[in-house]
Amino acid sequence: MKDLSLHILDIAQNSISAGASLIEITIEENPVKDLYTLVIKDDGKGMDKETIMKVADPFYTTRNTRKVGLGIPLLKLNAERTGGTFSIESRVGKGTSLSATFIRSHIDRLPEGDLPGTIVMLATSNPTLQFIYNHSTPNGNYTFNSREIQEVLGEIPINDLSVYPFLKEMIVSNLSDIKV
Repeated sequence: MKDLSLHILDIAQNSISAGASLIEITIEENPVKDLYTLVIKDDGKGMDKETIMKVADPFYTTRNTRKVGLGIPLLKLNAERTGGTFSIESRVGKGTSLSATFIRSHIDRLPEGDLPGTIVMLATSNPTLQFIYNHSTPNGNYTFNSREIQEVLGEIPINDLSVYPFLKEMIVSNLSDIKV
């Protein structure tokens, strides 16, 4: 995958496939410690210990459509390539939490990509699910909560075509206020 937003999309799709109703995506940028951390948590069906041990293997997948699952192994590889870390925790019936930490200044750290577009696409494509996106930097914090947005929109559904550009611009604007 060529950027972090595509990793987020892939992992969020895993959460959706696992029956999650709540998906939290958190990014913390810490230039002082030279770290960029991505955490994705869900309340999906979770995994047993045996599955957790296999999930970073590119030749393991729970899908029947193909025999490889590259999303998690590539995220792990990309984090470790920068000198960062990767971890995954899960409990059956409770959900999964995945964390990837990158050395922020490392030449091999992937670019962010279109984070606002990814978050809006996830929220508008899955209007019955709750997406919470938290992004923090030394300059501040920004939180996008799809349920709160739907409340503000009232009768207009979050997946109405006219809402997408508004939401994307809102996220872009708020992120520009906190980016380092």
